[in-house]
This record gives sequence, structure tokens and C-alpha cells, in this order.
Amino acid sequence: MLPSLTFVLGGAASGKSQTAETLIINSALNPVYLATARIRDDEVQAKVDQHRARRGPEWTTLNAPLDIMAPLSLATSDQAVLLDCATMWLTNVILDEQDLKAAQTALLTALATCAAPVVVVSNEIGQGIVPDNALARRFREAQGRLNIALAARADHVLHVVAGLTRTLKGDGS
Repeated sequence: MLPSLTFVLGGAASGKSQTAETLIINSALNPVYLATARIRDDEVQAKVDQHRARRGPEWTTLNAPLDIMAPLSLATSDQAVLLDCATMWLTNVILDEQDLKAAQTALLTALATCAAPVVVVSNEIGQGIVPDNALARRFREAQGRLNIALAARADHVLHVVAGLTRTLKGDGS
């Protein structure tokens, strides 16, 4: 049985999305994918197409680049929701100049009250160098705070590196 909140953290192209997808499929619940990416160029479109093809037609995909709270509130107990990813959502919040604290609070509330189990994917970006500009430093700090909050609320936290998964919290059952 999938915990109410699972948090899958890792670097870019680490295998975290595939790990999260496997958790959802193994739950035997109806899979729902909350897509947070905004398609800004052909490269992003190609990655979205690749992810969609890998997931297959049994997934319901909802595009939610900014308002992920509404779809979470509509999820039902016979579904399992994959939010992929918190990093893209946070990017959208910052670029749209939304109130970061209010947005994070709304997200955490929506996750806590969602009727379906949710798996959240996010990037670990705090192990790199200090960015050279204010926007990138602001983003790095906000991502770190969001990851800490998600990990604190999650029943199960996984770290994915080079396709290998390590449990940081909980046992996933």
C-alpha cells in the first residue's frame, strides 16, 4: 500500500521520475500524472513526449504548471497521484512572481488533505555551487526550503542517484 505522501528526491536525470512512476504503477490504483512543466521550447516538448510515451495510455495526465492545488483536491481514493515535479512548479511560482510562502503553504495543505496517495518528485539542487546571480540564489534557497518541508511531511522519502534508490525515511508500506 502506498503511503499518503511519498517524496522522491534526486538530481537531474537521476531516474527519480521512473522510480516515482514505478511506485504509482505498483500501487494498483488509477494513475494520475500532474505535469508542472511549461513547454517553452522543442527540447522541453521532446522530454515531455518521452515521459508520456514511457508512462503509457493508462495514465490520466493533467497539466498543472501553477495551480496543482485544484487537481489534488479533486483526486479520489481509488487514484494515486504523481506530481512531477515540485522543482518545475516552484520555477513557475517564482517566474510568475507569486507569493512563495503562500504558494508553499497552499501546496502543503493540498497534499495533507488529498484523498489519494501522492508521490512528489523534486530536484536536489543544494549540493552544487553557489549561483552567481540573485534570482538563481533565491530559487536555490526556495527549493531547499520546499524540499525540507516536503520531506518533513512525507511518510516515505527516497533519494535517487544514478538510477539507484535509497530510503531516507519510512519503508514505503
